[in-house]
Amino acid sequence: MSTTVTPGPSGPPEGSVPLEFEAEGMTCGSCAARIQRTLAKQQGVSEAEVNYATGRAQVTIDPAAIDAEALQAAIDRLGYRLEPVPDAADAGAQAAEAHDDEDAEQRAQRAWLVRVLVSAPPTLVVLWLAMFAGELGEQPWARWTQFALATPVQFYVGWPFLAEMARRARRFTANMDTLIGIGTLAAYGYSVVALFTGGFLYFEVAAAIVALLALGRYFEARAKSRAGHALRALLELGAKQARVLRDGEEHLVDIGEVVAGDLLRVRPGEKIPTDGEVVDGASSVDESMLTGESMPVDKAVGDRVAGATVNTSGVLTVQATAVGADTALAQIVRLVQDAQRGKAPVQRLADRISAVFVPVVIGIAVATFLAWWLLAGEPLTGLTTGVAVLIIACPCALGLATPIAIMVGTGRGAELGVLIKRIETLEQTRHITTVVFDKTGTLTRGEMALTDVVAAEGVDEADLLRRAGAVEADSEHPIGQAIATEARQRCGQLPAVEGFEALAGNGVRAEVEATRVWVGRRSLLEAQGLGVGEPLAAAAAELEANGRTAVLVGWDGVARGVLAVADQLKDEAAEVVGRLQAMGLDVAMLTGDNRRTADAIAARVGIDRVLAEVFPADKRGEIERLQAAGEVVAMVGDGVNDAPALVQADLGIAIGTGTDVAIESSDLTLLRGDLAGVPLAIELSRRTYRTILQNLGWAFGYNVAAIPLAAVGLLNPMIAGGAMAFSSVSVVLNALRLRRFGTAA
Repeated sequence: MSTTVTPGPSGPPEGSVPLEFEAEGMTCGSCAARIQRTLAKQQGVSEAEVNYATGRAQVTIDPAAIDAEALQAAIDRLGYRLEPVPDAADAGAQAAEAHDDEDAEQRAQRAWLVRVLVSAPPTLVVLWLAMFAGELGEQPWARWTQFALATPVQFYVGWPFLAEMARRARRFTANMDTLIGIGTLAAYGYSVVALFTGGFLYFEVAAAIVALLALGRYFEARAKSRAGHALRALLELGAKQARVLRDGEEHLVDIGEVVAGDLLRVRPGEKIPTDGEVVDGASSVDESMLTGESMPVDKAVGDRVAGATVNTSGVLTVQATAVGADTALAQIVRLVQDAQRGKAPVQRLADRISAVFVPVVIGIAVATFLAWWLLAGEPLTGLTTGVAVLIIACPCALGLATPIAIMVGTGRGAELGVLIKRIETLEQTRHITTVVFDKTGTLTRGEMALTDVVAAEGVDEADLLRRAGAVEADSEHPIGQAIATEARQRCGQLPAVEGFEALAGNGVRAEVEATRVWVGRRSLLEAQGLGVGEPLAAAAAELEANGRTAVLVGWDGVARGVLAVADQLKDEAAEVVGRLQAMGLDVAMLTGDNRRTADAIAARVGIDRVLAEVFPADKRGEIERLQAAGEVVAMVGDGVNDAPALVQADLGIAIGTGTDVAIESSDLTLLRGDLAGVPLAIELSRRTYRTILQNLGWAFGYNVAAIPLAAVGLLNPMIAGGAMAFSSVSVVLNALRLRRFGTAA
């Protein structure tokens, strides 16, 4: 965890290959630090990251210089193991691995619970004899009873600690179990000698420490299992089999045999096997596993569906369009895993401390013992304080503080349809001052419809619409499509055009029945010498004042009419803007609409800062201008035509859909089209980062305060054992509070 070889701003060397392993045998943050440091030192390794909470190691190598087997051999020599993680394309293998991981976690929980139950009765008896029985506890039989009861606690219940200490010792390394083993064996060994020499016994110290640490390990294993539940649930959501139509017959096959282009039959109540397009049938599909949206979505021929969603009613025939690693579910899992593997910048200090923590603590414990013995003449006090120093120290809390919060936060986000794609995002959200919304398709539904047709004097309204519709028939712009659609409905088949040309951000032109027709902004028509009379100019101004987009149509040197289209605001737009403003954020709207139209729309949702008449190519420049003014900007867009602005923004938030999650330009991706995800995503990111800071504050503060207290004799070793066990559990439990995020909403 401490040493990361970074390749510089240009990324890993060309030809590098990323590898991912399950790191087995780690028991604390210092283990992860040692594995990472060893990996990073290997020739041919350009990057190495080891995450204690997830148990994963991610290594980028030059395959010409080193291979996976060499890395595994290097880590084997340390006493740990690396096992390759199945490729993301093998969804079945990943789901099986998730199931195996869960089984292993449950076995670990049961094993620690057994040790807790075994240790409790004898430890309580030893404590009573040592501390509460008075003179009775000094009787020879009572002293031998303490020995008899403490021995199985020390060597059976504490065997995992002792065995790990021995493994580390054979390789001249140390970890948290080394501290535990040395501390408990010191107390136990001294007590055995004292049993024969008549000295003071510390069997209760050894037994109580082991029992408390076993209890702590049980709670930690249980809590960590809960932390990874969200990702395991995602991995197991996919269908295991599919009904493939071949030669007109249904064949039930394993999901791994489905290829793009296959026709799949999906009956009511069944999971849709993979991403695809409906080619026959109609139904409602429950997409809550992808988007968090509880209401089923109607699907008909031509609609896209996502694998692992549930067909709730009719029979569907779906043509597979994406399989394996290309499905929406696989992309979500990959994004969450990538985020969980990452490390926030604040974790780096904790990593460096964990790397040297154990040897430093051993040095402090030895110095404490010698100081009490040589300077104060109290070797017994030196023994207890030295043991307390060994036991109270806890690199586990430091190692868990950040990754466990990231694991829970990103997992909860996935459940809510919020994908946090970069860990740096968590820190960046704290500094956001301004949220900029793209208008079309973000604040609005993106479904333009023609609302008004105003023809100039002497111009037939139907002819005006017919010519404009013909020109716009080849346009891909939503405004043009709305005009063409309405023209077909009112006028029937539209005439053919020649010489169609789209003038980005201004309009279109084409030859209709040997006449060049212009459709677009007033500035476009005037630039081409088409006069816009006062009546049409006034009509356009009035339409724009009402929040509609006015488009002028002209030919033969004169503007012939005005067409107005409007895009409906999303129902939740005003509420979301209000929530963001309540969070202390400025909200702005970015649009290509003219100023009057943009102001009217912004006023309806409560936005008083409008960036209007911005061409698509200039959106990035507007974000740069805001940043140059000292603002930290979050940009909200659809992730396609807003990609440059999303990349430029300090925080890019892409609103996608359940079947379109590979939006590489954003930092946060919302799987719903619901704007409510914007404040939700910002607040979740901030809450997760706040949890990281809380955990690190506790972990650092605990060690900074506890070790000196133990060294000066103010902490009994038994209290130290309980506090150490609690320290790791506390950071995990604090992180688990994120699982409840959003439940009130």
